[in-house]
Amino acid sequence: MVSMDWKFVFISWFCLFFLVMCSGKNEVEERVYKEKAAQKFLHPEIDFKGQIIFQSDFDGDNEIYLISMEGLKKVTDNTWQDEYPVWSPDGKRIAFSSNSKGNYDIFIMDADGSHIQQITSSSKKEETPAWYPDNKTLAYAKSTGGGFGGNDYLFKIDIQTGKGERIIPDYQKRHIIPWISPDGSLLTFTGKRTLGWDVALYDLKNKEVNFLEQGGKSCRGRFSPDGKKIAYVCSKADGKGDIWLMNSDGSEKTRLTKRDETYDYFPSWSPDGQLIVFNSSLKHDHIGKLCMVEVETGKVFFLFDSPGNDVYPDWK
Repeated sequence: MVSMDWKFVFISWFCLFFLVMCSGKNEVEERVYKEKAAQKFLHPEIDFKGQIIFQSDFDGDNEIYLISMEGLKKVTDNTWQDEYPVWSPDGKRIAFSSNSKGNYDIFIMDADGSHIQQITSSSKKEETPAWYPDNKTLAYAKSTGGGFGGNDYLFKIDIQTGKGERIIPDYQKRHIIPWISPDGSLLTFTGKRTLGWDVALYDLKNKEVNFLEQGGKSCRGRFSPDGKKIAYVCSKADGKGDIWLMNSDGSEKTRLTKRDETYDYFPSWSPDGQLIVFNSSLKHDHIGKLCMVEVETGKVFFLFDSPGNDVYPDWK
């Protein structure tokens, strides 16, 4: 009787182990199948020129992808988080943030995903890289965490020498998400207000900081290719988020996307300045798709939608 009980226990555990293994295998196979299907069948819904890189989590973790008229290409493929991809001004390299070494640092790689090089190494979180026009210098945000005790400052680093420094050394308020004008004279960033955040401008020559929006409801400014305009996100119209435009001095603010039902975030200009690609979702920080808006008319076009959350597009 005891012998039969042990046989029963052994057989039960074996069956359980077999089911778990099969379940895990099926999950992996399903993920691989979805990913291959997306890469094979998902193409842009409208014609456009150039290449757009973006971040998506549809394979289970954040990777960097490239979409063009040739279809979808996976640029990074690993088990960690690769985020915030941005093209270098010459289009030859991509800067991004990754926690492949345990903490988020800034990396660069060739446009095809090869020759990955770690640029920063810190115990603090470093993310949202942006290129200077010289193709040799990167701006980025260094963060010690949120809340009242956290600090967020902007740094720059020479990718050849590794020499880095604070960009606005005397500015003590929290500030993140840098973007440099095409001529290298101005820097826009998102700065902390008493309540919320707003788009601000830093004159790199005169060393002056000016907020371009008020009310703590704007963020993520990006200069147009000619440096005359800034596209940014603002929630003052619908409480969610729209793509807005203003002159580089903060004048002539215009709401570009007028869709009260969606959260429209992360704008990036087309190389000719006629279109802006952005992420659109029905819930904040939820699964979203890539759309385009025509700068002259405000007309919105659906571009691409993977099974994951497609965010932080950058166009070359």
